[in-house]
Amino acid sequence: MNYGRITISAFAATVTYYVFGSVGSLLFANYYSAYAAIFRPRDLIMNYMSLGFAGTFIAMFVLATIYAGGYNGKGGAAEGLRFGALIGLFVVCASVVHDYVILNIGQDLALIQALGELVGWTLSGVAIGLVYRPQPTSPR
Repeated sequence: MNYGRITISAFAATVTYYVFGSVGSLLFANYYSAYAAIFRPRDLIMNYMSLGFAGTFIAMFVLATIYAGGYNGKGGAAEGLRFGALIGLFVVCASVVHDYVILNIGQDLALIQALGELVGWTLSGVAIGLVYRPQPTSPR
């Protein structure tokens, strides 16, 4: 495994995830505002952003490591898209559906979150697929 490329891939995926998330939060802020009692106010969220960035980077590092472990030599955007879509589907089923069951949110917000997570993780997978390359092998 190429740990330098894994780290760069994780960084690229983290940036991709947050750029997409920033656009999504602007587009769908009204869905979240309807559930203001459940979420921290925006100014307080900013106090926790360093923790959010760190957690997301660690998650992306784990994903890039999993991707590298299963790397079959194809790589690129298409392989990253497939990988990211599978991870996105996992996150939707393991987290968004779980939150919908235990939090007092409506279907509208759950669907927006599901769409956001699926697209965000898929795009992050594309970033990993585009950046990761294995260690070059030395000729024998």
